[in-house]
Amino acid sequence: MVNVRTSVLKGIAAAALVAAAGVGLSPATASADITPITVVNGVLSVFGGCQSTVREVVVVCTGAEALTRRSPLLLDLNPAGTNIVVLGAGLFDDGTMRPMLVERLQAALEVARQYPAAPIITSGGAPKSGITEAKAMRDWLVANGIDPGRITEEGRSGSTVQNAQNTAQILADRRASGVVVVSSANHVERAMIDFRMAVGGGIPVAGVIAAT
Repeated sequence: MVNVRTSVLKGIAAAALVAAAGVGLSPATASADITPITVVNGVLSVFGGCQSTVREVVVVCTGAEALTRRSPLLLDLNPAGTNIVVLGAGLFDDGTMRPMLVERLQAALEVARQYPAAPIITSGGAPKSGITEAKAMRDWLVANGIDPGRITEEGRSGSTVQNAQNTAQILADRRASGVVVVSSANHVERAMIDFRMAVGGGIPVAGVIAAT
């Protein structure tokens, strides 16, 4: 474990150097929020060990990132190939959404409006009154102006691990270049680890937190 931490810390140091040199040098057409946090997170997600297939490395690397509501830099690199994934939360018995899930959707909506070319995946099963979390989220996004053609429902998952595994297959089928996971602040880090393991290090995974 010591060697794992040492390797990741070297990646963090490299990321910090890149951040210090690169902040403020983004192209005028960039949409992402260029800050030391987003630059370091971006470098870690690719070079800091977060694309490893070794869970211990991924855990340490993910823990080194700073949780933020700001849009990740990888969306600027290839917005059409980077998928925004909103993770579900338990619905009320009548199929309506809890406030926590609405907050996740509000965060995803902000990113989706910033990057109108990015596909969206709503992930979550656990139906209530015949409505899955994925369907409820899709309906909310469409009601708030998102083109339904952008949205894919993944409505079979019953856990974060299943969210990651089932979504990873969709990402592989469409040859996605990256994924941005949107969830609550107390859930994103665990979700990013699960997604990073599910994609087998094949593509970078970033995170965006909701208000809670």
